[in-house]
Amino acid sequence: MPIDRDEAVIADLIAALPEGSVITDPDSLEAYRRDRAEDPDAGTPLAVVRATSTEDVQAAVRIAAREGVGIVPRGAGSGLSGGSSAVDGAIVISLERMREIRIDPALQMAIVQPGAFNAEVKAAASEHGLWYPPDPSSQAFCSIGGNIATNAGGLCCVKYGVTTDYVLGLKVVLADGRAITLGGPRLKDVAGLSLTKLFVGSEGTLGIVTEATLRLVPAQRTPTTLVAVFPTVAGAIQAVVDIKAAMRPSMLEFMDQITINAVEDMLRMDLDRDAAAMLIVQSDEPAEVAEAQIATIEQTCGLHGATEVYATSDPDESEALVEARRQAIPAMERRGAMLLEDVGVPLPRLGDLIEGMRAIAEQRGIEIAVVAHAGDGNTHPLIVLDPEDAAQRASADLAFGEVMTLAIGLGGTITGEHGVGRLKQPWLADYLGDDVLELNLRIKKALDPQNILNPGAMFGRG
Repeated sequence: MPIDRDEAVIADLIAALPEGSVITDPDSLEAYRRDRAEDPDAGTPLAVVRATSTEDVQAAVRIAAREGVGIVPRGAGSGLSGGSSAVDGAIVISLERMREIRIDPALQMAIVQPGAFNAEVKAAASEHGLWYPPDPSSQAFCSIGGNIATNAGGLCCVKYGVTTDYVLGLKVVLADGRAITLGGPRLKDVAGLSLTKLFVGSEGTLGIVTEATLRLVPAQRTPTTLVAVFPTVAGAIQAVVDIKAAMRPSMLEFMDQITINAVEDMLRMDLDRDAAAMLIVQSDEPAEVAEAQIATIEQTCGLHGATEVYATSDPDESEALVEARRQAIPAMERRGAMLLEDVGVPLPRLGDLIEGMRAIAEQRGIEIAVVAHAGDGNTHPLIVLDPEDAAQRASADLAFGEVMTLAIGLGGTITGEHGVGRLKQPWLADYLGDDVLELNLRIKKALDPQNILNPGAMFGRG
């Protein structure tokens, strides 16, 4: 009796890869179906390949390309836009076992496999007095490969930039199984098109990153941290705008009242539950400059109605205050299921965005909490819902789209750092416009003519 295609693909994967690399057990496959976004439409993969090398990835991709089978690259599964949601009948290539980190102190660079966690790269760099600045709130459990796939930012990006600013080189497996090397350990290199940057933020739709060369910088100075509490959101946002006009802090974060209360419920830090908003600001300049900046920030917050302002240069205290911001999403996850966005606008429109989201929440009868990398206008609206309540789910879905439409209308973006994934794909055309979308699709077609790389992510199924 002839063997069917699926069985043949699985047999070929098992034959081509090291023993134990291929998972087909239904219970084990379940763990690889969704990322942190909990995409309700996630499919069931044909198999999961747990790669340990570039060669493993190449072998799996070659089989998939030959048979026209889809491939979903996956890192730590911490994504928030459904970028690694499984597709029915596709092969999930998991990079979780590719964790090697090598630090070159002389070049101030790190050579990193994609499964290494962001925090692990930071720790390895710190042993040499160096620092890797991109710092998503999920740094303890998000992978470098995922950070590259979405061009992740984080709390320090207001001063230090985002992932692409630190990617000097990549090793990438293309849709036909070839492995190419782009860039490398050179700070200046303009030979040819900037293909390295093309793959950063491409969400696994153009190739699979199997190694990255990352730029490191000297260790950050111990920052001074300021927390300011406001009775109005408008006062907090105006303080943000004025602070950014006067200086470039190393952190400028926003939490609204819903988020403050969720964090207080979880961490019991004696946060002000009545506050409408809270700012967390840092300066990591030399001592005298930092002192002057913090004094200016304190004065600015006071002018805009802050009822309490507290500053500290104690490292442990500072980290505890920043932890309140890092735990915002986990704290909100305890309140129910969430649809999480990361829309961004030009900084002067930040107040309009937040006010607009409050109006959407009221109109739809749902709760939308807001945390933000306020210094660069990147917000994280957190739509809380009961997934068993069909009416509430429908209202939340409507609000999700309305928030993105609002951001586009304010000259903003549908994603600042989490990626388009599958959840935001329906709004990509509205954001890009016809000509730019067509150019994106032309590039996708050139590099992945069969559309096997992360089908459905970013561009839809095509």
